[in-house]
Amino acid sequence: MTISDNAMIPPERIEGRILLIRGLKVMIDTDLADLYGVTTKRFNEQVGRNVERFPEDFMFQLTDEEWAALRSQFATLKTGRGQHRKYLPYVFTEHGAIMAATILNSPRATEVSVYVVRAFVRLREVLASNKELSKRLDKLEQTIEARALQHDSFARNTRVQLKQVFDAIRELMAPPEPQKKRPIGFITGEEKPKKDG
Repeated sequence: MTISDNAMIPPERIEGRILLIRGLKVMIDTDLADLYGVTTKRFNEQVGRNVERFPEDFMFQLTDEEWAALRSQFATLKTGRGQHRKYLPYVFTEHGAIMAATILNSPRATEVSVYVVRAFVRLREVLASNKELSKRLDKLEQTIEARALQHDSFARNTRVQLKQVFDAIRELMAPPEPQKKRPIGFITGEEKPKKDG
């Protein structure tokens, strides 16, 4: 199946828009509106007309703090006349994203909603596989430690090396930490790092 308007959407484009807020995987209203091919204003009007279809586990409005954190993290605030939001954005869980596609009642929204659901499912599978891998790794580490205690011949050096391997695997499994952005503007002489030498 292809998306209308020559807009085949790669899964990474959707997955990159799924955020973790309040422990839930969600998409912000502007991103869903863009994917579904409507303006954010029209998208939110339709949601407002059908608010009974969006319980809190489908959709919720961000707090000032959550919105400020998102804006600083992703630099989502555009400049220029008419670009600032008057209201805090809404975010939609997987079920809310599907419901939004049904109220928009357009072929594009219906087609894209399939891709949105697949992106949520894929993320859920990745997270589940990491949890399962983590459990297995813990069990393997405990088994090796138990055997090491039973056999004095199991060298301390070997135990240390195995622990380093387990730690390295856990580090690879951990999600990457957000990188600190370099401030925009000039750096004064006081702020410049000292060079050695």
